[in-house]
Amino acid sequence: MTELIDRYVGALPDWAAQILIAVIAGAIGAAIALAAHFVLFRILGRIVRASISQSDDILVARLARPTRWAFVVMGVVLAARQTPALSAFWERVAGFVMPLLVGWIAIAILHSLVEAMTLRADITVEDNRSARRRRTRLAILSRIATFAIVFLTVSLMLFSIPGVMKIGATLMASAGLAALAVGAAAQPALKALIGGFQMALTEPISIDDVVVLDGEWGRIEEIRTTYVVVNLWDQRRLVVPTTRFLEDTFQNWTKTTSQLLGTVMIYLDPGIDVAPLREEYSRAVTAHRLFDGRAQVLQVTDHKAEAMEVRLLMSARDGSTLFDLRCAMREHMLDWIRREMPEALVRRRTLQVAPVELAPGPALAEAVAEFGDRRASSS
Repeated sequence: MTELIDRYVGALPDWAAQILIAVIAGAIGAAIALAAHFVLFRILGRIVRASISQSDDILVARLARPTRWAFVVMGVVLAARQTPALSAFWERVAGFVMPLLVGWIAIAILHSLVEAMTLRADITVEDNRSARRRRTRLAILSRIATFAIVFLTVSLMLFSIPGVMKIGATLMASAGLAALAVGAAAQPALKALIGGFQMALTEPISIDDVVVLDGEWGRIEEIRTTYVVVNLWDQRRLVVPTTRFLEDTFQNWTKTTSQLLGTVMIYLDPGIDVAPLREEYSRAVTAHRLFDGRAQVLQVTDHKAEAMEVRLLMSARDGSTLFDLRCAMREHMLDWIRREMPEALVRRRTLQVAPVELAPGPALAEAVAEFGDRRASSS
């Protein structure tokens, strides 16, 4: 190939001829490599489309772009073996390009595997506790592994630059036990990284868990190395540091199961009969579509002079369903009491008594008479 190129560049100066030969040889090698990549992935595309599994489709789609550049580099390397000028140029940039390509391909493979395993963890089913735990582990470990790959890739790229080789060596050394001696500036990052590992191992929360933080009800939408995003009931997003779930107290309504118990309090007249209320509540809650059939009971939990407290206990399959069921039962029972037992509504009673007549006592009569005598004498 170089002999053919030499025929057309023989009239140029030696340095210009060498550069032109290197560019033409590199371009030809890259073109052949791109053609080979196109044919290979065209065949792989037909194979994966014919298969039932979606994992191979994800892998081929993720690897298409980084391997395209890897093929280009391979074509340039093959052309450099026959072109001294191109070989000298490649020796200068190889230490920078190769770690970048290897890291890119490693991240593509990692993300394709994580995405394929995420598809198998379906959280749309009713009993999705195991799938949510698996997705949480995959999300956390994927980000930690991505950080490690990027860290090593940048360190190896810095090693190829003579002027910053010491920086690369420092970064590589900091990945080991020497990181413990890093100053205060590195402590938050190390704490977040360790917290991510601890979150993946202990699993205080999982993706789609229902939690209550500072009185705010929401679902875990995203778990990252340094923070967690909570999707609140009114579609706000609450961004919480990861350490909050490891060091502070919070409510997790779906830690082991999504099923919950809930109560509704109604205050009624103390003199009513509770049996009809209990019968109507049992009939209404068992017939409701949101009730899961686990628990339902009506009890008088407190009694005062003004009213008695009646508690309606019910169960549902998850927190949002339980909230809707509680509202429906409260509305139904109050409406039924208003129509069927209006005497059960709490009323403020007043006792009518006869008016009291006050007669003046002896001391008062004497004081009035004495006052009258004084006025008469003064006049």
